Amino acid sequence: MRLYLSGRTAIEGEGALLDQRALGGRQGRLALAYLTLERRPVPREELAAVLWPGEIPESWDAALSAVVSKLRTALRKVGLAASGIRSELGCYELVLPISTWVDVNEAIDSLHAAEAADRSGSWRDIWGTAGVAYQITQRVFLPGEEGPWVERQRRLLGSIHLRATEFMAQVSLRNGEPAIAIALAEELLAVEPFRETGYQILMRAHMQLGNRAEALQAYERCKRLLAEELGADPSPETQSVHLELLTTR
Repeated sequence: MRLYLSGRTAIEGEGALLDQRALGGRQGRLALAYLTLERRPVPREELAAVLWPGEIPESWDAALSAVVSKLRTALRKVGLAASGIRSELGCYELVLPISTWVDVNEAIDSLHAAEAADRSGSWRDIWGTAGVAYQITQRVFLPGEEGPWVERQRRLLGSIHLRATEFMAQVSLRNGEPAIAIALAEELLAVEPFRETGYQILMRAHMQLGNRAEALQAYERCKRLLAEELGADPSPETQSVHLELLTTR
């Protein structure tokens, strides 16, 4: 079974593919995502607060039961029995097969694998694992939904995307692909303009291309931004790269 929560929500299993229209509406999609990622018995009141983040309706108990009932019906179509959503002691718990693949969890695990490869110096393994995290987190988590929990998940996936982007830029630089490194570094800086590692990658990538002037401009861009916005100087690491530029012939 495969669950896709970023981009268009979908479930794939036993030869069937259900998209978000088959999940019982907006609340069904939210309930599926929350129960999938929480992986624990969730009190009914807690789930209701996620489904109706603005104001829980007075009839929330019956409405929630209806949402879960529709979701159970949908899940049967991909091979998950009605007991897949347990209801005990005022809680709901989604019980998925052990082998179930969930895109959000895969992104998290892939980034952890990239970080482990980075620590061990296994650069060849970083591109593939970081690339998986990058591709998954490029898509918006539950597009069109709002609420504190949804926003927290988006922030988490956004941070994973940035880290994966940085990893891929570093590997591109190491592999002698400076044009790719520049594109990824600029993507990184468009979201986090104060991220100095992005400028360090830019500087080194431009030097690989033989564009010394553009490398120096990247440093000046970083230096000016930090001075104007934060009243700070570039970090010692960034200054060290700048010194390399000045002394390299």
